[in-house]
Amino acid sequence: HGHRFLQHRLDFLVALYGTEHAETLSAAANYAMTLKDLERFEEAKELFRKTLPAARRVLGETNILTLRMLWSYARTLYLDARATLDDLREAVETLEAIAPLWKRVLGESHPETPAILRALKEARKALAARAASSSSAA
Repeated sequence: HGHRFLQHRLDFLVALYGTEHAETLSAAANYAMTLKDLERFEEAKELFRKTLPAARRVLGETNILTLRMLWSYARTLYLDARATLDDLREAVETLEAIAPLWKRVLGESHPETPAILRALKEARKALAARAASSSSAA
């Protein structure tokens, strides 16, 4: 029930600082990532979609938290068994956009760089499999 604590913390920070404060964005990211880990994909997607524009605006495209949020958002999209073709395309496009930023900002030797590249490979594989099953069903 740790996710309830994270939800209450987020609600508190929104009330205290508003939705566009770094602390609030960090709490929103933690909560959305937890929802993803709990396979509550719809809730996670909704929260990511609500907070990512503010993270990009307030923290910037190359901020580590923004990059992690985008990475986790993409994983939320492609890990969901109910993902649509559009969801899978968005996951691939998101990861294709952030992989070079991640490498430029954090470097090839950063321990999470291979995981970003692996996520991109997994998202492409999920997209290809769904596209193939959609075209064979048509």
